Amino acid sequence: MTKPKVLISDKMDPKAAEIFRERGCEVDEITGKTPEELKAIIGEYDGLAIRSSTKVTKDILDAATNLKVIGRAGIGVDNVDIPAASAKGAVVMNTPFGNSITTAEHAIALLFALARQIPEADVSTQAGKWEKNRFMGVEVTGKTLGLIGAGNIGSIVASRALGLKMKVIAFDPFLSPERAVELGVEKVELDDLLARADFITLHTPLTDQTRNILSKENLAKTKKGVRIVNCARGGLIDEAALKEGLDSGHIAGAALDVFQTEPAHESPLFGTPGFISTPHLGASTNEAQVNVAIQVAEQMADYLVHGGVTNALNMPSLSAEEAPKLKPYMALAEELGSLIGQLSHGHLSQIAIEVEGAAASLNQKPITGAVLAGLMKVHSDTVNMVNAPFLARERGMDVREVRHEREGDYHTLVRVTVKTDEGDRSVAGTLFGNAAPRLVELFGIKVEADLDGDMLYIVNEDAPGFIGRLGSTLGEAGVNIGTFHLGRRAAGGEAVLLLSVDQPVPQDVLDHLGKLPGVRRVKPLKFG
Repeated sequence: MTKPKVLISDKMDPKAAEIFRERGCEVDEITGKTPEELKAIIGEYDGLAIRSSTKVTKDILDAATNLKVIGRAGIGVDNVDIPAASAKGAVVMNTPFGNSITTAEHAIALLFALARQIPEADVSTQAGKWEKNRFMGVEVTGKTLGLIGAGNIGSIVASRALGLKMKVIAFDPFLSPERAVELGVEKVELDDLLARADFITLHTPLTDQTRNILSKENLAKTKKGVRIVNCARGGLIDEAALKEGLDSGHIAGAALDVFQTEPAHESPLFGTPGFISTPHLGASTNEAQVNVAIQVAEQMADYLVHGGVTNALNMPSLSAEEAPKLKPYMALAEELGSLIGQLSHGHLSQIAIEVEGAAASLNQKPITGAVLAGLMKVHSDTVNMVNAPFLARERGMDVREVRHEREGDYHTLVRVTVKTDEGDRSVAGTLFGNAAPRLVELFGIKVEADLDGDMLYIVNEDAPGFIGRLGSTLGEAGVNIGTFHLGRRAAGGEAVLLLSVDQPVPQDVLDHLGKLPGVRRVKPLKFG
């Protein structure tokens, strides 16, 4: 049997090549190639191991006739065209947890640098000035640290900060009260964190929900004299507003390891008093580089030799036999998870995934993974069916799987129930023709709908004339209705509408809909 052949195209710890060879792969280490040079040789390889330098474009992938897996030694995959890799049939893997300690320690280092003005004091002292009275710092002992994101890296920062005798508060939609107690932190809402924190550190992915989470408005809510550290992702902070805060003195200091545009060769923040910057060094330690190199080699070799899938960004953990049967169920499960994630308010402390009928005879793990991926993608676009269960456990979410051998009104059914601050919320779906996912119940109301594209969810009082007013409002705004799904608890009682629309509904139209007589809630939804 021919051994799988792997190309390491970026400089990587030598242990990676050793592991590939030990586990039955041939490996070539050829670094520094231009895109054209890489394109000329990539067709020989089954696997491509990279760091951040190699750009795996569609052009490269078109030439990769044998490529089965791309492994990124690190977390960021901005340099990989994942849709093109998926179309090519190549699995894309990363190593999301190999840099955790290193990044957390860098955040703590920057926190100390801000507290004691170390960079400025160093420059001044080496210039022979000896300005001892100029650099009056602050102690971190007894101060309140606000974590935005309490996942893998955030929890490590919390541990280090507690060791420094700081008080730690955390904002994270997925952090359960039990997990908060375990970490020794206080779970708070974002506005509370902004008002109370002496130091703020960010540890969250960049998504539509977290982009500019420290906006101009939110920065204005912070405690005067706050110091801010970002070692997570550029784009989490409005950099122009941050400069305004530093210039005004409202923000005492800020340290960024990441920027909206990288490499950050210039920035309005550069030269601002109280500002510290580093060139994305969060993962730059010898130990971290060894860890991610070992992990990517182990994952890729396991896939190429045995078919095992770990930390894949574009496919679930499935055997070849299970995949055809489970594929439509996973599509249904992800849609149900996304629906309940978009509609549920407050902290989700518990989630139950129930299967009955034909679904009860299948491997439930991929179905659970798909539900969690759909649920958590609302807050993070790096979540997939592989890492969603891990992230849920990390945040203390109680995930329960229930299997019913009975067959009810439908030949097969998947039900997702979450426990929120407002009570239990449940949605259920089935497969139409054993292939097409379909919603059949929403928060206890029978309603059948396909979940796809842009949709509107409306809760209203069941009364004559409402549908006409709704249609007129959307028509006047130029919004075309694709499909219309209606359900109600009882005549004259609470009703729900699910509308598919041809384009996203503008905010002013949503506001108008919310003011129609009898409307209790209007929520735009997005699927696919």
